[in-house]
Amino acid sequence: MEAVQVEELTSGASGRIIPVFKNIRGSMPSSESVKEALILFYSTFICFLLLLLPRSSRISCSSTPSPSSSSSMSPSSPKSSVRRRLGSTRFGIWRDEEDTMRRRALAEAVEMVPEGGDVGLSVCKWNKSLFFGVRMNALFCRSWFPATGDLKGILIVIHGLNEHSGRYAYFAKQLTSCSFGVYAMDWIGHGGSDGLHGYVPSLDHVVADTGAFLEKVKLDNPGVPCFLFGHSTGGAVVLKVASHPHIERKLEGIILTSPALRVKPAHPVVRVVAPIFSVVAPRLQFKGANKRGIPVSRDPAQLHAKYSDPLVYTGPIRVRTGHEILRISSYLMRSFKSITVPFFVLHGTGDRVTDPLASQELFNEASSRFKDIKLYDGFFHDLLFEPEREEVARDIINWMEKMLHA
Repeated sequence: MEAVQVEELTSGASGRIIPVFKNIRGSMPSSESVKEALILFYSTFICFLLLLLPRSSRISCSSTPSPSSSSSMSPSSPKSSVRRRLGSTRFGIWRDEEDTMRRRALAEAVEMVPEGGDVGLSVCKWNKSLFFGVRMNALFCRSWFPATGDLKGILIVIHGLNEHSGRYAYFAKQLTSCSFGVYAMDWIGHGGSDGLHGYVPSLDHVVADTGAFLEKVKLDNPGVPCFLFGHSTGGAVVLKVASHPHIERKLEGIILTSPALRVKPAHPVVRVVAPIFSVVAPRLQFKGANKRGIPVSRDPAQLHAKYSDPLVYTGPIRVRTGHEILRISSYLMRSFKSITVPFFVLHGTGDRVTDPLASQELFNEASSRFKDIKLYDGFFHDLLFEPEREEVARDIINWMEKMLHA
């Protein structure tokens, strides 16, 4: 298979390039690259000073106190400074909650049984609910079940970065027509779940929430075989979840589409400074990001639907989110040989967001007894939204049925 040119450190599902140090690549530094370097130096210097200062010296002072203020509650006192900080924190929490409520209303309105496609797909039952994760954050969930007949198994869908579970309603319809139940969960900061849109404080939290959600699904459906599905960064999450033995024992296998396994920053320096920026300014968005979305499907209608969806985050990637992607990708690339869960990895050779060669490397190195790979010639990143999505879905269903009879 030929090497594919992969865009560097994109925002995943929204496909927006994050060229933080793109201008530095020129032989002569431009004014823009000099400005970025100065900002980097200044931020690093401030962070270093804050780490050196004693805690008592880090409390900032405000304007001169009014005569009516008592000495014990003066604006320059530690207690007053804490109050200001709490006020700022409360404002941030209120802003996040407002953002969550707006998105949750949009998530509630998403059509659960979309029209179009194969008219032979059967009718299904569906539901929407909230699941409270390991940090007690409310996560928006969906489920679809066949209206009649025996249940072969359950597939739990973990979406990709910046998208949401509602985008997989048609895929769920395909699965229910083949007697599979489907659950899907929006990550923190995505879809109708808690958090600031597009902000992921830790992918380890997403991993833990996914494991807890699987436990809940197993309790609600005793004896029914379960599979985990993850797309893009969601594929990386699923792979890490399934690497835990107590989780692996609960699964028949995992399915990964276009998993984010080898993610490179826009410049080698980014890997060094990303941990610093993720602490100093974790929610910061890089305003210099390319505003053109990377094509993730060869179907123009699917591209338009994705980038016009208000629940799909299309802003520049946030610093902490980008750092978390680099971190989980690096961890997984070092851990391929320890993977033992049965898996099926699917990737398009024309993918410009994640690397199909990394999927091949996973297949080659993993210790799993049952493992399969399929590379689709010329397909783009969002396999389930390509013109051949019926074929891709059928390949996934066939693999699950094969595993149930293995």
